[in-house]
Amino acid sequence: MDIVTARLRLDALAPEDAAALLAYRGDPAVNRYQGWKPASLAEAARFIETQQDAVPDALGTWWQRAIRLRATGELIGDVGLHFVDQATVELGITLATAHQRRGDARETVEVMLDFVFGGLGKERVVANVDARNFMSMRLLEGLGMRRHDQHAEDVVFVLERADWLAPPAHWADRG
Repeated sequence: MDIVTARLRLDALAPEDAAALLAYRGDPAVNRYQGWKPASLAEAARFIETQQDAVPDALGTWWQRAIRLRATGELIGDVGLHFVDQATVELGITLATAHQRRGDARETVEVMLDFVFGGLGKERVVANVDARNFMSMRLLEGLGMRRHDQHAEDVVFVLERADWLAPPAHWADRG
C-alpha cells in the first residue's frame, strides 16, 4: 500500500534500500534520538526483510514505510506505526539529516495521522520522543499532539481522533 503526498511517496522498504537505511540510521546526528540503529548492512537487510509481509493494523507489530521523494524515488527516511491495541497506534519517524527542517517530517506525519484516524479509524496516536529532541516535539505540538507524560529520557505525546478531525482554531496551520 502506497501513500502519496504532494512531494513524497510512502511505500514498502525494498531490499535495495538497505545501504541507504544503514547510512541515515547510522548517522550519529540522526540516531542520537532513536531507539534502534542497524549495526551492519546485513542487519539493515534483515530489518527490511521482516517488513516484507507486514500489514497495517496487526496488533503488536510495527508497520514501517519508506519515505521517498516522489520526483526521484530517493529514500530519505522511514516512518513506522506500532499497533498497540485496537484503539491506539504509536508513531515513529526517522529522516536523513539532509532532509530535516524542510517540511518532509511534517508532511509525512500529517498524512500518517490522516491514515490512522481516517483510514484505519483508530482513536489515539502516541509518540515517544527523546526529551532532547526539541524539533520533533515542536513538530508534534504543531500538529496538535499534546504532552501526556514525561519520563527521565522521553516525552510522551498523544493525539485523540476527535481532536485531529476537528482541530481547535489555535493549532498551527495544517495546510
